[in-house]
Amino acid sequence: MDKLHAIRAFIEVASAGGFSKAARNMGLATSSLTRLLDALEESLCTALLTRTTRQVTLTDAGTTYLEQVSKILADLTQADESVADNRSEPIGNLRVSVPVTFGRLRLSPFFANFLQAYPRITLDIVVSDAYCDLAKDHIDVAIRIGAPENDPNLIVRRFAINQRFVVASKDYLNHIGTPTHPHDLTSHECVRFNYGSGRQYWNFQKKTRKVQVEIKGRLLANSLDTLHEATRKGAGVALLPEWLVSDEISAGTIIRLFEDWKISPQAEEAYVYAAYLQNRRFSRKTSVFIEQIEHYLKENVRNA
Repeated sequence: MDKLHAIRAFIEVASAGGFSKAARNMGLATSSLTRLLDALEESLCTALLTRTTRQVTLTDAGTTYLEQVSKILADLTQADESVADNRSEPIGNLRVSVPVTFGRLRLSPFFANFLQAYPRITLDIVVSDAYCDLAKDHIDVAIRIGAPENDPNLIVRRFAINQRFVVASKDYLNHIGTPTHPHDLTSHECVRFNYGSGRQYWNFQKKTRKVQVEIKGRLLANSLDTLHEATRKGAGVALLPEWLVSDEISAGTIIRLFEDWKISPQAEEAYVYAAYLQNRRFSRKTSVFIEQIEHYLKENVRNA
């Protein structure tokens, strides 16, 4: 038995949820695929799959085995690519996770330019604000915004400070009045990002003076696009990243408040950064992507 071939077959059956579809995907006869899985289970002295006439499901042992061998095959694929990356032109599929709004507004032009510069790389862009598991979700590079995580399995490359401004629309301020001190926010509608917790505070600092203000408001959302649009329409005061509102601040339709205060709702500084697994550090396609996106952000996003 070719064990590596049998393991690939097992992963395909688990993914497809049945032998017939898996056999078609692999270009094998169903009987041949069945014999491969039988031999694999016999070599392990355990059942990996529960088979009925209607479906195929993983046993507990099969679930554990799938998780482990999937990692091994991913590492093997990466090792193959690392050796192949010695060639002059980077090649292969690059799976990249990006935040929804930042990806749409700031990264879409970069992706187009990158593909033109590297015609043998395929980009698979996963758009989500959720922090994915890079190994489990087979992500090569994650572009993230926030405080970089302290994970020994990850390499982090910081690109820019994610500077945030307290802002409101010109119409809202003309109608309600302009707060001149952070404490004034207690009497204003604040448009808030929904972090999933109850009470919410914004922290301000001017030189050595620190102020913490509890923020309240009737609109919460877990989407920057929603908060941005609501702020533009006069829903209240919001804390939004500079890269999202800089053009409107320049145009005067959105007003930046408390310019002499530093604002951070979290204890740690937030960044725009890339995270990738240690085993990707020798990948040429990963390295050129990191280099190119860093150059692009320095040219197109402030504070980079």
